[in-house]
Amino acid sequence: MDLVLDVLSWALILNGAVFAIIGGIGMLRLPDMFARMHGAGIIDTMGMISIFLGLALQAGFTMVTVKLVMIVLMVLYTGPTATHALARAALHAGVLPLLSERRAAPDTTDTDATDTREDA
Repeated sequence: MDLVLDVLSWALILNGAVFAIIGGIGMLRLPDMFARMHGAGIIDTMGMISIFLGLALQAGFTMVTVKLVMIVLMVLYTGPTATHALARAALHAGVLPLLSERRAAPDTTDTDATDTREDA
């Protein structure tokens, strides 16, 4: 039984590390602040939960596990709230998502939109 718990906990820790790396790459590679917040959310949720669940399996049912669960619950509660507050503050400051800037620009490559009729 100990071998199964060890393998499962190390798999969860490795899974969390992979999600943390993917989220970190996303924070570096994504184009604007709103997309980068998505990368940070991946680190917050999948990375942190997987790592802490693996650590809780390693620790067994002790006070350490209770503390890890409390940390997970606190981050799950405060993470989306902080992300929402940050996005709202950015919108109030005038920072627009990159996608909305693309939609606002008129499409000049559409050849069907040009009217070739002559008015008499």
